[in-house]
Amino acid sequence: MRGIVVEISTRNQEGSLILSIAGRIDTATAPALEQAINTGIAGGSRRLLLNFSGVPYISSGGLRVLLATAKKLKGADDRFSLCCLSPEVLKILRLAGFTTIFSIHSSEGEALAGW
Repeated sequence: MRGIVVEISTRNQEGSLILSIAGRIDTATAPALEQAINTGIAGGSRRLLLNFSGVPYISSGGLRVLLATAKKLKGADDRFSLCCLSPEVLKILRLAGFTTIFSIHSSEGEALAGW
């Protein structure tokens, strides 16, 4: 049986770090997402965009990672946004009350244009 995997690719664009995520974000995979985010922040990235186009599901463990990231990026020039959420993931964020906490955009271009 294969291990549960989430794939995270990173790239820099317009002074921002974009993490494209593919796979479920749950208790087993949330630590990998947290590590990728923390590596970016430790490397000096203060503008993070998470592209959720490949994420069909997020658990409370994943929500915790998002909340922890938002707390780390609270400076005047810091930016933290989510984009390309599936209807299912958006519903989970809405039910958790997180749509008022996070900046959510329909596309990467929309998110970056707002910064």
